[in-house]
Amino acid sequence: MPFVVVRVNTAMTTEQELGLKAQLGQAIGLVPGKSEEYLLVDVENRCHLFLVGDGQTPLAYLEASVFGNEGHAGYAAFTRAVTQSLHDVLGIAPDHAYLRFSDIGAWGVSGQYIDRRMFG
Repeated sequence: MPFVVVRVNTAMTTEQELGLKAQLGQAIGLVPGKSEEYLLVDVENRCHLFLVGDGQTPLAYLEASVFGNEGHAGYAAFTRAVTQSLHDVLGIAPDHAYLRFSDIGAWGVSGQYIDRRMFG
């Protein structure tokens, strides 16, 4: 299950949150073996993010945690799609959107512990 945390320093309407979530769902499909069906998204708006200046410039910081993709397949395409989505939905300039990827080797869900080493 991929998990994406979106933090922006702007206010978001419910419509914008749902639009961004839908676009993240499409983008995660660019990572082999991942789909919107299992995507967990946390959207946090009005965060205190600063990048030079007084914090008035719209910024985004995302953390994408992905299980079992140590080769980072699809991450470049995902980055492009997410950056475009942030621009389209929130007007955040591409050079003000930062993504951090975390490779998840083990996960717990539905009361089960899942370790990528179990799959070869």
